[in-house]
Amino acid sequence: MSLTIISSVYEVCSDAAGIAGNIFAFGLFLSPIPTFRRIIRNGSTEQFSGMPYIYALLNCLICLWYGFPIISPGIILVATVNSIGAVFQLIYIIIFIAYATKPMKLKMLGFLVSVFAVFASIVFVSLQFLDSSSRQLFIGYLSVASLISMFASPLLIINLVIKMKSVEYMPFSLSLATFLMSLAFFVYGLLKHDPFIYVRLPMGLEQYWEQSNWPCMPISKELHKRN
Repeated sequence: MSLTIISSVYEVCSDAAGIAGNIFAFGLFLSPIPTFRRIIRNGSTEQFSGMPYIYALLNCLICLWYGFPIISPGIILVATVNSIGAVFQLIYIIIFIAYATKPMKLKMLGFLVSVFAVFASIVFVSLQFLDSSSRQLFIGYLSVASLISMFASPLLIINLVIKMKSVEYMPFSLSLATFLMSLAFFVYGLLKHDPFIYVRLPMGLEQYWEQSNWPCMPISKELHKRN
């Protein structure tokens, strides 16, 4: 009886952590909205980079596949959060392409097609050539690699932050949401005994530490004039 109660409490705690991760991730997915409002208002992508959304889409697709029961039974909350994330990233990319210059449109379209091609190849290889245990390891390692690329993508715009002397191109809210999501999924991964999930925490902490140093940077006079 006591073991049943403990098991039930354990399941409730793990589900609660996963749901919290989904909620914080939703905040993360919403954080670029001010950026895209500005892009739509000004009719231009200005100096914003579309690459973080490309990396994020690839990560969401791979982690979505990892969360599927056919790959990793019992972690459906990983699949739900990444399915929502993939939709958000695709919408952002479409908006970015719509307002980008022609050379940038072609470049972003090429990256978008490449993302779907890579994901389709991953699904094909994992289903056709790997057994269940090898499949989970294969997708798990790929999910970690894609997480590294996604969390490292803000480094692409650090030069822009330094040049413009403004953190508007690297919003602090994004790194805070990333940290909270990483913390929730760290607990979820521990309770599910899945290292490919709880490895998110050190990556989230790295980005949080990285971006938390930027809010003290002064806003440039040029940006005050533009705004």
